[in-house]
Amino acid sequence: MAPWQPLSAASRETFWRSLQTFTVTRIVITLVLLVYLTYDARRGHMAGAAYAETCIAYVAAALLFAAIAQRWRHRFLLQLSSQILVDIGAISLLYLAAGGARSGLGLLYLFPLAGAAILAPLVLALFSASLATLFMLAESTWRIFLSEDQAPLFQVGIMGAAFFAVVVVVSRLAARLIRQEELVAERGADLRVQQAVYRIVVDDVGDGILVVGRDGFVFSGNPAARRMLGLEADNDFKLADIAALEPVAQGFEAWLAAGAADAHVTIKRWQEQGGPVRGRLDQPVHLKLRFARVDTPIGAAERSVIFMQDVSAIENQAQQLKLASMGRLTASIAHEVRNPLSAIGHATSLLAEDLNGPAETRLLRIVGDNVARVNRMVEDILKLSRKVQPGGEPVHLKAFLEELKAEFTETHGLADNMVWIGDAGKRTVRFDGLHLREVLVNLLGNAIRYASGKPASIRLFPVLDATGRVELHVQDDGPGITAEVRAHLFEPFYTTSSKGTGLGLYLARELCLNNGAMLDYEYRVDGPAGFDAPGRFVITFSI
Repeated sequence: MAPWQPLSAASRETFWRSLQTFTVTRIVITLVLLVYLTYDARRGHMAGAAYAETCIAYVAAALLFAAIAQRWRHRFLLQLSSQILVDIGAISLLYLAAGGARSGLGLLYLFPLAGAAILAPLVLALFSASLATLFMLAESTWRIFLSEDQAPLFQVGIMGAAFFAVVVVVSRLAARLIRQEELVAERGADLRVQQAVYRIVVDDVGDGILVVGRDGFVFSGNPAARRMLGLEADNDFKLADIAALEPVAQGFEAWLAAGAADAHVTIKRWQEQGGPVRGRLDQPVHLKLRFARVDTPIGAAERSVIFMQDVSAIENQAQQLKLASMGRLTASIAHEVRNPLSAIGHATSLLAEDLNGPAETRLLRIVGDNVARVNRMVEDILKLSRKVQPGGEPVHLKAFLEELKAEFTETHGLADNMVWIGDAGKRTVRFDGLHLREVLVNLLGNAIRYASGKPASIRLFPVLDATGRVELHVQDDGPGITAEVRAHLFEPFYTTSSKGTGLGLYLARELCLNNGAMLDYEYRVDGPAGFDAPGRFVITFSI
C-alpha cells in the first residue's frame, strides 16, 4: 500500500507509529548483535575489526533514525527508503565479515525486507529484495572464482526466492489491513457524524428521554429529561432510589408487566444535595410517559426508552382556551340564563301549591332538580371569573380542620369517626380561609361518594414535603381513579357523574393557584398507619 496515496489521518498516524516501531526494533537487533559480538570475543573467537566497527556504526545509525522519526514527521518515504538502504548495507557488511552464507546472518535481511513490504510500495519492497538477493549471489559467485570451498550457491538462491515470497505475501497482507483500517476509519467518521446529529436532536428536543434497564436503572438522559426531573447531573441511578420519581418507576413497571398504555404522572417537589444523586425540583410537573423497547441483540442486556412530555403547559393552554370561551359567556349567562331560571323556579313553587297528584309532584320535582343543577353550574362559572385576592391572615390547620370536620359531618349526617384528621401540630399556612373551606368541602364531597363509610374511611393529614412545604392530603378507601380519568381530572366541564357539572375540581385547583398553592392527585399507596388507598388529593401550600 503506497503511503503517498490518499489516506485518512488515522491511517497516516498508523504509518508513522509503524515506522517508529520499525526504528525501535532496529535498535533491539543492533544491541543483540553487539551482545553476540562481546560474547563471541570472550570465548576467544574474534570476529574481526570490520564486524565490530560495523555493529557500532549500525547502533549509532539506529539511534539516529529513531530520533529523526520521533521528532521530524515529514518525508515519510524518504526516511523509510534511507533506513532500508542503510539496513541492507550494514547487514551486507556484517554478512561479509562473518564469512558469508555459512554465518547464517542472511536471515537478518528479513527485517528490512518485512519493513519495506509493510510500509513501502510493492515496487520498492521488491527492489530491496533484489538488492539483498543479488548481493548474496554475488558474494557466493566471488568465492567460487577464488577457488575457495564450495559455496552454497543453491542455498543462497533458495533464500533469495524466499525473500521475494515474503515481500509479496507481507505486502498483500499489509495492503489488506490498510484497506480494512480505511474502511473502519470511514465507518467511524460516519458513526461520529450520526452521533453528532443524534446529540443535537436529543439535546435540543423538548421531550425528555431516559434510557433505562429492566430494573429501572437509568443509564442516560437528555437535558430535557434532567430539567423535567430536577436532576443536576447525568448520574447513574435507579428510578426507585428517588422517592419523588416513584410514579415514573410505577408506570414503567406497569408497562413491563402488562404492556400498559401511556401514563400520566405528577412529579412532586424534591431536593437532594448530599446524596449520590443531586437535584432539586421547585415546582411540580405533570408528565405524559410513553415507553418503547430497544431492539437489542440476542444475549445483550435489555434496554427501554422512556419518553417524557411535560403536559403542564398543554393543560394550561387548553384550560385557558376554555376559559376564554367561558369568559365571553359569563356576562350573558348572568342575565340571559339566571333570570329565566329564577322565573322557572318561582313558577314551579307556585304550581306545587296547587297540584297534589303524585305524577304532577314527580314532574315538578324533576323540573326543580334540573333548575337547581343549572343554577349551580352558573354559580360555578361565575366563581371562576372572580379572581379574589387571598386574605393575608395565616390559617392554623389544627383548629381549621377540626372545625371543618364538625361542620361537614353534621351537614352530611356522617358518623363522627368516618372522617379522620391527622395531627397538624402548630402548622400554619397562608391561604384564604373561605377559599380553603370551599376546596376541602369539594374534595370531601367527592370522597363521600366513593368511601366505604367505615371508621376513618376518609382521612385528612398534613405532612412536610422534601423542600419543607406543608402538604394536606385528602384520601379515602374507595377505588382509585383510573388512568383515563386522571388524564382529564382537572379539566373544566369534564365529569364522570350524570349529576356533576365538571367544574368542582377545576374550581378547587383555580382557588389553590389563586392562593399560591397547588392541588394535584397522586396515584400512590403509602398512606398513614397502613391505610390502604390507591390515590389521594394533595394540596401543597406556599412557603
